[in-house]
Amino acid sequence: MGEKSISLNNETVYKPDILPTSPSERTWKFGHFFSVWMGSVHNIPSYVTIGGFFAIGLSIWQVFSIITISSIILSCMLILNGHAGSKYGIPFSILLRKSYGRKGAILPGILRGVIAAIMWFGLQTYAGSIALTILIGKFWPDYLLLGGTWTFLGLSLPSLLSFLLFWLLNVLFIFGGIKTIGALSKAITPLIFLVFGGMSWWAINLAGGISPILNYTAKGIEGNTFFVFIVCISVILSTWVAPILSVSDITRFSRSNREQSIGQIFGLLSTYLLFSLASITIIIGSEIAFGTPIWNVLDVVEKFDDKFAIALALFTVCLSTLSVNIVGNIIPAGYQLSSLFPTKLTFRTSAFIATICGILIMPWKLMEDSTSIFTFLNLIGGLLSPVIGVMLTNYYIICKRKINVDSLYYSEGADSINAVSAPAIYATLIAGVLCLSGAFIDALHPLYSISWFSGIIIASICYLLLFFVYESKEKKIDRKEIA
Repeated sequence: MGEKSISLNNETVYKPDILPTSPSERTWKFGHFFSVWMGSVHNIPSYVTIGGFFAIGLSIWQVFSIITISSIILSCMLILNGHAGSKYGIPFSILLRKSYGRKGAILPGILRGVIAAIMWFGLQTYAGSIALTILIGKFWPDYLLLGGTWTFLGLSLPSLLSFLLFWLLNVLFIFGGIKTIGALSKAITPLIFLVFGGMSWWAINLAGGISPILNYTAKGIEGNTFFVFIVCISVILSTWVAPILSVSDITRFSRSNREQSIGQIFGLLSTYLLFSLASITIIIGSEIAFGTPIWNVLDVVEKFDDKFAIALALFTVCLSTLSVNIVGNIIPAGYQLSSLFPTKLTFRTSAFIATICGILIMPWKLMEDSTSIFTFLNLIGGLLSPVIGVMLTNYYIICKRKINVDSLYYSEGADSINAVSAPAIYATLIAGVLCLSGAFIDALHPLYSISWFSGIIIASICYLLLFFVYESKEKKIDRKEIA
């Protein structure tokens, strides 16, 4: 890392949590990366999304193709943006500085690592607490009656207790460290295959076999089928925009780039294969059996007639929610806050503060008004997809995968990087505005509909053009100063 790398160990400058990982800290193997995203795939929002695809008239094979193509693109994006983490051992909050500058990185960092992460943490914690309430209620029915009609800011006593208990589980894993988180990810792998595979088998039996499901007749869609196909792929990938950005927070603990690459691609492809089979059979099978599709996994579980099966399924849903919450929300928020206040906050302290904020935003209230929540999340997504474009363009085209790590930490001197990268900021804003304007301007609506693709492509092109324009201007200024 250069002659001055030893100064990075000075805790008066940076806490150890956001310094490059040492060889002894790089303990994640193939198995960790194979299983790390399983909770992110098998969750309630994912099933609702697939249900929406059937609702607009897509066929089984169209939906299967959409899920398969999405998983391939997703795994490639995670591997590409995770390369810098595995090579240099730096977290997302520090990696951002290479393309945006030290101060410029604050904007995308806060959007992803603080606002979006805390928002999603609160929502996922509340979703997990609902499953926990059902689980406890199945074995202790009186639990659901605790407190009577008493409520606290809209939550009944059982709901409040479940929320706080599930929140506490998240906090315990923070203090357990990265090894505990890795163990959790690996532990849920067999459970997910068992439970969701079992749900799929249950739905197939309900439908009278696999033939009725395969012979399901789609309603058909109006308009440009190919464009709708691309829109659906963009929808799936948009739910992953935040993890793609901050994947270096995980890959920095990889023993090698090969392990994180092979682990993620095989893990995601196999997980999404199971997810596609489970989601399609559950949704179509339930529609055939009950006359209406069941898009909520918890509704499926409640129809089981075996307590052990119910307990195992709900336990798995809770663990998968816990896994995605820690990896996708707590870790990015912790690193971002600690990078903003490197001399005062450690990762654990920052992550704990983020979990407190997750309570204060009262996610159960936010979920009462789905329109405002999804408007906010669409705004974050529209601004974050351009950040992916800028980061990948900077790392692979401009830097050619070579980074002076010292320059990302120094704030002064010849080795420090610029405070703000104007090309990166302008490219992000231009792409974000164009994508989000499509919600109000009909001519730009296609860009809004496929914002994941359009945000990355527009930002990449704008960033490259602006980068070379600014670089040529700086060279002219340097020549004048020399003259």
